[in-house]
Amino acid sequence: MCFAGCALAQIKVGVVSSASGPIALVGIPQKNTVALLPKEVAGQKIEYFSLDDASDPTASVSAVKKLINEDKVDALIGPSGSPNAMGVIQFAAEAGVPMFAPVGTSAVVLPMTEQKKWVFKTTQNDDLIAHALVDHMKASGIKSVSLIGTADPYGENWIKVMTELLGAANIKLATVETFQRRDTSVTAQALKTLAARPDAVLIAAPGSSAVLPQTTLFDQGYKGKFYQTHGAALDDFLKLGGKKVEGTMLAASGMLVLSEMPATNPIKAIATKYVADYERLYGSKPATFGANVYDAGLLLQAAIPAALKRGKPGTPEFRSALRDAIEQTKELAATQGVYNMTAADHSGFDKRGRELITVKNGQWAAFK
Repeated sequence: MCFAGCALAQIKVGVVSSASGPIALVGIPQKNTVALLPKEVAGQKIEYFSLDDASDPTASVSAVKKLINEDKVDALIGPSGSPNAMGVIQFAAEAGVPMFAPVGTSAVVLPMTEQKKWVFKTTQNDDLIAHALVDHMKASGIKSVSLIGTADPYGENWIKVMTELLGAANIKLATVETFQRRDTSVTAQALKTLAARPDAVLIAAPGSSAVLPQTTLFDQGYKGKFYQTHGAALDDFLKLGGKKVEGTMLAASGMLVLSEMPATNPIKAIATKYVADYERLYGSKPATFGANVYDAGLLLQAAIPAALKRGKPGTPEFRSALRDAIEQTKELAATQGVYNMTAADHSGFDKRGRELITVKNGQWAAFK
C-alpha cells in the first residue's frame, strides 16, 4: 500500500497485519487503520508498506524481512498476533529498526533484553489488566478460579501473571487448560473445568477465539462468573457469543465505552476522532485492536521531529534516534491510554489505560 505522493516520501514505515486467517478480526481493523496514520511529519512525507501475513507466524517473518531488506523501512508496526510478533523481534533488533507491537502479550517487551529494547507495545500489559480483574474477584468474594487460555505466548503469559496475582490474593487457581486458536471444539477442556467447580472462569484468548470456551461452558451448564482479558474487547465477541456472554467482566481500553466516558478523560477526544474517521472511511466502527495501530502512528508523530535532528530517514542513525525518542515519550494521550515510556517500560500505560467493563443487555457497559 502506497498513498498519494509517496514517490517523494522519505520516511518509510512497514505494517504487517493479519487481515486474513484465524485472527482476522484483530488484523482487519489494524490494516484498515493504516489509511488514517500521519502522512507527513516535520515536513517529511511518510510512505507505508502494508502486508498481510494471513495469521501465519512464518509469513510474518518473511514479511518483516522483506520490509527491512527490500523496502528499507525506518520503523515497523505489527504483526497482529502475539506468536507472530515474538517471532520477528530478533530481525527488527538485528536490523536496528524500531517496532511497534499491537499485541496482547507482555512477553514482547518483558523482561527487557537487548533485542526487546527495539520493541514498543501499544496495548496494555497483562498485569495492568489482570490487577483490575483480580481486584473485582476479591470484592466479589470469589475463592476459586479456573483458567482456559490459548497455547501460545498470549495464553502462556496470562497463566503466569494470574498464577502470581491469584496466589497473592488468596484465591485458588483450580485448573488450567489450554487450546489452539484454530480449534473448533474445547469440550474436553470445558468438562475438566466444570468438574473443578470453580467460582469463576477466566478465558485468556484473543479475538474470536475468546468466544468458544465460554459458550461451551455455558452450554454445559456452568453457572459461575465469567471473566475475559482485553483480547476479547471487540463487538464481534458480543455478536458471536450472544446471550451466552451476558454478564461477562473484562478490563480493557475505554474505547469500548466511549459514550460513557467523561469529557475530562484524556483519551476521549482522541479516541472519538479515530472512531469517527474510521467510520467515515469504512462505514463501520473499528475494533479496539485497530486503535493499537493508530497509537503507533501517534507515537511516531511525536518522536520523528527529535529523530530528524540526529539523522536522515533511511539511515541507521535516524532509526536509532527514532528508537531513543520513542523511549522518551512522556504524557502522550492516545486512544488506549496515556503513554509514559522508560528504558524499562516499553508499554508505558498506567490505570488511565483501562476500564472495568461488563456485558449488559448485549452491549459493552462501564461497570458501576
